[in-house]
Amino acid sequence: MKIFGIDPGLRLTGYACVEIDPPAGSHDGVAEPRLLDAGVIRLKAGGSVQERLLELERDLVGLLEEHGPAEVCVEKLYSHYERPTTAIIMGHARGVVLLAAHRAGASVTELAATEVKKSLTGFGHATKRQVQESVMAQCRLPELPSPPDVADAIAIALCAARRVSAPVM
Repeated sequence: MKIFGIDPGLRLTGYACVEIDPPAGSHDGVAEPRLLDAGVIRLKAGGSVQERLLELERDLVGLLEEHGPAEVCVEKLYSHYERPTTAIIMGHARGVVLLAAHRAGASVTELAATEVKKSLTGFGHATKRQVQESVMAQCRLPELPSPPDVADAIAIALCAARRVSAPVM
Protein backbone atom coordinates (compact mmCIF):
# COMPACT_ATOMS: atom_id res chain seq x y z
CA MET A 1 0.00 0.00 0.00
CA LYS A 2 1.33 3.43 -0.93
CA ILE A 3 0.86 6.39 1.38
CA PHE A 4 1.57 9.96 0.36
CA GLY A 5 2.49 12.54 3.01
CA ILE A 6 2.15 16.25 2.31
CA ASP A 7 3.39 19.29 4.22
CA PRO A 8 1.41 22.05 2.46
CA GLY A 9 2.58 25.60 1.93
CA LEU A 10 2.27 28.41 -0.59
CA ARG A 11 6.02 28.75 -1.10
CA LEU A 12 7.20 25.21 -0.44
CA THR A 13 5.10 22.07 -0.25
CA GLY A 14 6.93 18.98 0.91
CA TYR A 15 5.81 15.57 -0.31
CA ALA A 16 6.79 11.96 0.31
CA CYS A 17 5.58 8.58 -0.84
CA VAL A 18 6.13 5.49 1.30
CA GLU A 19 5.06 1.92 0.75
CA ILE A 20 4.01 -0.51 3.42
CA ASP A 21 3.52 -4.23 2.98
CA PRO A 22 0.72 -6.08 4.72
CA PRO A 23 1.71 -7.10 8.29
CA ALA A 24 1.55 -10.79 7.32
CA GLY A 25 4.68 -10.28 5.22
CA SER A 26 6.78 -9.03 8.13
CA HIS A 27 8.84 -11.11 10.54
CA ASP A 28 7.46 -9.58 13.75
CA GLY A 29 3.91 -8.74 12.68
CA VAL A 30 4.76 -5.08 12.03
CA ALA A 31 5.78 -4.03 8.54
CA GLU A 32 8.24 -1.16 8.21
CA PRO A 33 7.44 1.49 5.57
CA ARG A 34 9.91 2.08 2.72
CA LEU A 35 10.54 5.56 1.35
CA LEU A 36 9.90 5.58 -2.42
CA ASP A 37 10.11 9.28 -3.23
CA ALA A 38 10.35 12.64 -1.50
CA GLY A 39 10.83 16.21 -2.56
CA VAL A 40 9.44 19.68 -2.56
CA ILE A 41 7.15 21.63 -4.84
CA ARG A 42 8.55 25.16 -5.13
CA LEU A 43 5.94 27.75 -5.97
CA LYS A 44 6.68 31.12 -7.54
CA ALA A 45 7.24 33.56 -4.69
CA GLY A 46 6.12 36.57 -6.72
CA GLY A 47 2.93 34.98 -8.00
CA SER A 48 -0.52 35.75 -6.67
CA VAL A 49 -2.16 33.33 -4.25
CA GLN A 50 -4.42 32.15 -7.07
CA GLU A 51 -1.45 31.47 -9.37
CA ARG A 52 0.41 29.56 -6.66
CA LEU A 53 -2.68 27.49 -5.80
CA LEU A 54 -3.10 26.59 -9.46
CA GLU A 55 0.59 25.67 -9.72
CA LEU A 56 0.33 23.57 -6.54
CA GLU A 57 -2.72 21.75 -7.86
CA ARG A 58 -1.09 21.00 -11.22
CA ASP A 59 2.13 19.66 -9.68
CA LEU A 60 0.33 17.70 -6.98
CA VAL A 61 -2.06 16.05 -9.45
CA GLY A 62 0.98 14.94 -11.48
CA LEU A 63 2.64 13.41 -8.42
CA LEU A 64 -0.54 11.64 -7.32
CA GLU A 65 -1.00 10.23 -10.84
CA GLU A 66 2.63 9.07 -10.89
CA HIS A 67 2.52 7.31 -7.50
CA GLY A 68 -1.14 6.29 -7.21
CA PRO A 69 -1.32 6.26 -3.39
CA ALA A 70 -4.23 4.61 -1.60
CA GLU A 71 -3.99 7.19 1.16
CA VAL A 72 -2.91 10.83 1.35
CA CYS A 73 -2.00 12.20 4.74
CA VAL A 74 -1.71 15.86 5.67
CA GLU A 75 -1.16 17.67 8.96
CA LYS A 76 -4.20 19.09 10.71
CA LEU A 77 -4.35 22.83 10.58
CA TYR A 78 -2.89 24.47 13.65
CA SER A 79 -3.27 28.16 14.27
CA HIS A 80 -1.22 30.13 16.73
CA TYR A 81 -3.25 33.00 18.13
CA GLU A 82 -0.50 35.48 17.19
CA ARG A 83 -0.46 34.39 13.53
CA PRO A 84 -4.03 33.88 12.29
CA THR A 85 -3.14 35.05 8.77
CA THR A 86 -0.65 32.18 8.42
CA ALA A 87 -3.41 29.69 9.27
CA ILE A 88 -5.74 31.21 6.69
CA ILE A 89 -3.07 31.04 3.98
CA MET A 90 -2.21 27.45 4.95
CA GLY A 91 -5.91 26.64 4.74
CA HIS A 92 -5.87 27.59 1.05
CA ALA A 93 -2.99 25.20 0.32
CA ARG A 94 -4.57 22.42 2.41
CA GLY A 95 -7.83 22.85 0.49
CA VAL A 96 -5.99 22.22 -2.78
CA VAL A 97 -4.30 19.16 -1.27
CA LEU A 98 -7.57 17.72 0.04
CA LEU A 99 -9.35 18.31 -3.27
CA ALA A 100 -6.52 16.78 -5.36
CA ALA A 101 -6.37 13.73 -3.07
CA HIS A 102 -10.12 13.20 -3.26
CA ARG A 103 -10.14 13.55 -7.04
CA ALA A 104 -7.29 11.01 -7.24
CA GLY A 105 -9.46 8.50 -5.38
CA ALA A 106 -7.24 8.34 -2.30
CA SER A 107 -8.56 8.28 1.22
CA VAL A 108 -7.46 11.28 3.26
CA THR A 109 -6.08 11.22 6.79
CA GLU A 110 -5.28 14.28 8.88
CA LEU A 111 -2.77 14.04 11.71
CA ALA A 112 -1.82 16.50 14.42
CA ALA A 113 1.76 17.77 14.18
CA THR A 114 2.41 16.62 17.75
CA GLU A 115 1.34 13.05 16.88
CA VAL A 116 3.63 13.01 13.85
CA LYS A 117 6.60 14.34 15.83
CA LYS A 118 6.01 11.95 18.73
CA SER A 119 5.77 8.94 16.41
CA LEU A 120 9.18 9.74 14.90
CA THR A 121 11.16 11.29 17.72
CA GLY A 122 9.31 10.24 20.86
CA PHE A 123 8.62 13.91 21.66
CA GLY A 124 5.54 15.72 20.39
CA HIS A 125 7.23 19.12 20.43
CA ALA A 126 10.44 18.14 18.63
CA THR A 127 12.28 20.80 16.64
CA LYS A 128 12.49 20.79 12.86
CA ARG A 129 16.14 19.70 13.18
CA GLN A 130 15.19 16.78 15.42
CA VAL A 131 12.57 15.65 12.89
CA GLN A 132 15.14 15.92 10.07
CA GLU A 133 17.68 13.86 12.03
CA SER A 134 15.11 11.23 12.95
CA VAL A 135 13.89 10.92 9.35
CA MET A 136 17.49 10.66 8.12
CA ALA A 137 18.25 7.86 10.60
CA GLN A 138 15.01 5.91 10.12
CA CYS A 139 15.14 6.07 6.32
CA ARG A 140 18.91 5.52 6.24
CA LEU A 141 19.44 8.66 4.19
CA PRO A 142 23.01 9.84 3.52
CA GLU A 143 22.17 13.41 4.57
CA LEU A 144 19.47 15.46 6.25
CA PRO A 145 16.37 15.87 4.11
CA SER A 146 16.31 19.50 3.05
CA PRO A 147 14.49 21.81 3.15
CA PRO A 148 12.73 20.81 6.40
CA ASP A 149 9.41 20.64 4.50
CA VAL A 150 10.65 17.40 2.89
CA ALA A 151 11.47 15.87 6.28
CA ASP A 152 8.06 16.93 7.58
CA ALA A 153 6.31 15.26 4.62
CA ILE A 154 8.33 12.06 5.12
CA ALA A 155 7.47 12.13 8.83
CA ILE A 156 3.76 12.54 8.02
CA ALA A 157 3.85 9.61 5.57
CA LEU A 158 5.79 7.38 8.00
CA CYS A 159 3.41 8.17 10.86
CA ALA A 160 0.37 7.36 8.71
CA ALA A 161 1.97 4.14 7.43
CA ARG A 162 2.78 2.97 10.94
CA ARG A 163 -0.82 3.58 11.98
CA VAL A 164 -1.96 1.37 9.11
CA SER A 165 0.49 -1.42 9.92
CA ALA A 166 0.09 -1.38 13.70
CA PRO A 167 -1.18 -4.72 15.01
CA VAL A 168 -4.71 -4.64 16.36
CA MET A 169 -4.90 -5.47 20.08
